[in-house]
Amino acid sequence: MTGAPSPAGLVVSAHSADFVWRAGGAIALHARQGYAMHIVCLSFGERGESAKLWRQGNMTEDKVKAARREEAQAAAEALGASVEFFDIGDYPMRADKETLFRLVEVYRRVQPEFVLTHSLKDPYNYDHPLATDLAQEARIIAQAEGHNPGETIVGAPPVYCFEPHQPEQCQWRPDVLLDITEAWDDKYRAIQCMAGQEHLWEYYTRVALQRGVQAKRNIGITAQKNIQYAEGYQSIFPRVTENLA
Repeated sequence: MTGAPSPAGLVVSAHSADFVWRAGGAIALHARQGYAMHIVCLSFGERGESAKLWRQGNMTEDKVKAARREEAQAAAEALGASVEFFDIGDYPMRADKETLFRLVEVYRRVQPEFVLTHSLKDPYNYDHPLATDLAQEARIIAQAEGHNPGETIVGAPPVYCFEPHQPEQCQWRPDVLLDITEAWDDKYRAIQCMAGQEHLWEYYTRVALQRGVQAKRNIGITAQKNIQYAEGYQSIFPRVTENLA
């Protein structure tokens, strides 16, 4: 007799480091809670987000991809998650129907309770909203009875947009502050795996501390719960509930 499968969460990341900076705490926290966390990296970020590697000289795209894959795999392991790579390219990123259906297959295989992906807009990086559009369309198709009839469809997992690098310019406003204090060490270990973007380590530490202060303020400064680190998310769909507490 086998038990019920573990609940799962899905992360759709445009580049191989995005999931670390923006959702590493959520991934590690839910992995600690028994969720099977799965990450899809649509690209390795080999062209636009690997400047440190390209500056080494005698570098090729294949070498950059290999290095970025190794970093992302190590980071996912540090977070307690599984990861797969679509390798559809970046700067520019483009997705065809085959890629869309491949992501639909991931949804149906993983059966996520929730989905984490990029902001709806990002004037600094068009790859990011493209990833969000792909994640949302795949979610819709994965719900469709007529797509590959006989397969188990997905329900309606909530979709949360993680924090972009400059939220004010991306029309991103968090309506969820997730306390990641207990998982921060896991996230920072994953951050340290991203050797190709070491300049962002301190930046995203500051972001987590700032969101931690805001989270503490939103539960009341006299609350006994200690929140030091947090991540912000913007939900796309309404929360359906019978209790507003």
